[in-house]
Amino acid sequence: MTPSPEVQPPETRVALFRERFNLLQNEVQRVIVGQDDIVRHALVALVSGGHVLLEGVPGLGKTLLVKSIAAALHLSFQRVQFTPDLMPSDLLGTSLLVDDGRGHHQFRFEPGPVFCNVLLGDEINRATPKTQSALLEAMQEGHVTIAGETRPLQKPFFVLATQNPLEMEGTYPLPEAQLDRFF
Repeated sequence: MTPSPEVQPPETRVALFRERFNLLQNEVQRVIVGQDDIVRHALVALVSGGHVLLEGVPGLGKTLLVKSIAAALHLSFQRVQFTPDLMPSDLLGTSLLVDDGRGHHQFRFEPGPVFCNVLLGDEINRATPKTQSALLEAMQEGHVTIAGETRPLQKPFFVLATQNPLEMEGTYPLPEAQLDRFF
């Protein structure tokens, strides 16, 4: 019988972690070929509780990378295309007034795409700073506050965001506070 990880010596736990990490990396690299450093860095950010910001033009496989990581770990995945008209509620969710069928109305929370394990924020710097900032609490605290109510996010919660080069038309610089949230 194998002892639980908590009672195994540190060397054994490190070796087990390394073995599992390498298995995960190899699984993702079956799909993402030739990008070993990017895959490894994204996985390190994920397991250490961080988030990743990738800059590059469309078509380099960033979406496929995030989908592959989520699939390899059997985690829920959402993709949000950041555009100038994206509102914070489009990302976080909102409370809707609904009829219960008996003439009574009540608010029901409708979660946004941020309620997942792995979120791809595609072209994050095309959205307004207000919408970009909607991710700050989620990335730092692991929860969001909507209409005065704090709602926890699933664990793990990992954001991989992409941004277009700043010299491209229609982009906004990310706030310094948000840049600090990314590895």
